[in-house]
Amino acid sequence: MDKIKNEIDELRKSISYHSRKYYMEDSPEISDYDYDMMYRRLQVLEREHPEYDDPLSPTKRVGGEALKKFEKVEHAVAMKSLQDVFSFDELGEFIKTAKEKLGETEFVTEYKIDGLSVLLEYENGRFVRGSTRGDGVVGENVTENLKTLPTVPLVLPEKIPLLEVRGEVYMPKSSFNALNEQRELEGESLFANPRNAAAGSLRLLDPKIVAKRKLGILVFNVQRAEGVSLPETHSESLAWLEELGFSVSPDFFVSSDEDSIRKRITEMNEKRGELSFDIDGAVVKVNSFGQREIMGELPNVPKWAVAYKYPPEEKPTLLKDIVIQVGRTGVLTPNAVLEPVRLAGTTVSRATLHNSDFISQKDIRIGDTVFVRKAGEIIPEVLGPDLKKRPKDSVKYKFPKLCPSCGEPVVRDADQAAVRCTNSKCGAQLKRNIIHFASRAAMNIEGIGPSSVASFVDSGLISDAADIYSLDYAEVAKLDGMGEKSAANLKAAVEASKKLCLSRLIFALGIRNIGEKAAYNLAGEFGSLEELMSADKERLTLVDDIGEICAESIVEFFSGEGNKAVIKKLVDAGVNTLFMSTKTSAILEGMTVVITGALSTLKRSEAEKLVMDNGGKAASSVSKNTSLLVLGENAGSKLAKAQSLGVKIVSEDEFIAMLEK
Repeated sequence: MDKIKNEIDELRKSISYHSRKYYMEDSPEISDYDYDMMYRRLQVLEREHPEYDDPLSPTKRVGGEALKKFEKVEHAVAMKSLQDVFSFDELGEFIKTAKEKLGETEFVTEYKIDGLSVLLEYENGRFVRGSTRGDGVVGENVTENLKTLPTVPLVLPEKIPLLEVRGEVYMPKSSFNALNEQRELEGESLFANPRNAAAGSLRLLDPKIVAKRKLGILVFNVQRAEGVSLPETHSESLAWLEELGFSVSPDFFVSSDEDSIRKRITEMNEKRGELSFDIDGAVVKVNSFGQREIMGELPNVPKWAVAYKYPPEEKPTLLKDIVIQVGRTGVLTPNAVLEPVRLAGTTVSRATLHNSDFISQKDIRIGDTVFVRKAGEIIPEVLGPDLKKRPKDSVKYKFPKLCPSCGEPVVRDADQAAVRCTNSKCGAQLKRNIIHFASRAAMNIEGIGPSSVASFVDSGLISDAADIYSLDYAEVAKLDGMGEKSAANLKAAVEASKKLCLSRLIFALGIRNIGEKAAYNLAGEFGSLEELMSADKERLTLVDDIGEICAESIVEFFSGEGNKAVIKKLVDAGVNTLFMSTKTSAILEGMTVVITGALSTLKRSEAEKLVMDNGGKAASSVSKNTSLLVLGENAGSKLAKAQSLGVKIVSEDEFIAMLEK
């Protein structure tokens, strides 16, 4: 048995080593195949010898069960924020004050990573807990989610009795772009920037989903340590942390010269586009820990460090063309083709023009010199034209009257600025519609994503969403990236989706203006797809949260011959068309619940589904009929209105606890 245990120990060490070489140093020493074989061998040995189980084994990075909620964690050392400065003059005042108090002083200049601050705790060299910053004093326990990050060491090379380090969790730009592309194809709202995406991902309740987001972490501070001698300076501590296996704040710069620090901050800004992570400034800190104690701290911020925030950058460039993209719901979105311009560290050649009204109101024309910036420091957008530089022969831009993808006429929504193609067979919409149909919130068919849908459509295996249920799996297995095992897994997922509730199917159909909550209400009200299809506008408006616009969308959808044909194929394939109540309790029976602000552990749609599953009605606005307001972060006018009406207000944690009882 000692031989088996030794092999397991050696495999764990080797896998951790090669994982570090791959994820942190970008210099793999073995092939992916060799790594996979080692990993598989370890899985087999651990399965055959459970007596050697270790929760910190590399095979346990992705947790099993989804969490119900996050417990609170009180930080032993407060995780304070930094004082912001917005000019070199303000930065100069900070440096001058430090030198007047300390004499000759070294400063460390680092990237200000735009992510989510977390604390990693180790006991005897083993990772025991990870938590968010929260309010600086109390955060949330996100240990299982942090274990999914390959750059979080689970076991340190030294058995340090106690070590707490602070780092910034971020989403790499490549992962952010891929995630938003996926969400757009599935008809979900997009993340505004990598920071929001990282914060939202780390607070997901299912570690398996967190693992797919491919988050990274950079450690930048020792918060607390026992049983070990710490370095005397911050720069030395970063080198020490790197030796322990942490991925630390890169390319830091040590200098006592103000001009050199200014130059470094400027260079950092110019290099932003080359970095794999997003930054929104630079941090300047006193290097000596002893001198930091002399400088002291204020209640919320230390006196020995400041954050230099980069100003939003706007630049003029030539608008060469306007191209139209057709989305899943047929909406035509205009995008600007620009003369390439450097902006916030990257070269920008395309930017959003939002919609036809924006172009009309700003009178934006091809050939104009336009001002461009990055919204949220990541998404390029056109602000408007420089009329002084407009060519004399310029002409007003006319939004297309025909779909650029299929050539069919487009219509403008009466209630929105959207112009859309109504042809359900439009090629630009087809793939996006199928991806939405199979998405997790809809029919939940794992194995159907952007790449597989493209293969299925391009090879002629499917021509609409219903064709998923008549796939030729022998042909599927022949496609690139599939194989017999993937085809078998897909077949099982497709068969399982047939048994889902009618509400999932209604949402999956992609009816305009009908989200998950409306789909649930419709399914519960009508009981069957047949009854829903025969309902007229007046009957539909009697359903909770279904107004005239939604009712018109439903009637229009079910009157389309192409949509009727798709539904017939779904019925013939045996897809369930009946409502199956998912109600788990009646604790909210008769109550109208409104959710406001940003929730930390639940998506808005998940919270609303919990309301309905427990007998309540999920509403979008506060009124005298509102029974309960669930309060998230950054709540707006709904909170004030609820207070004026005397509505009971609970936090997200209190809401979850109420349901658990």
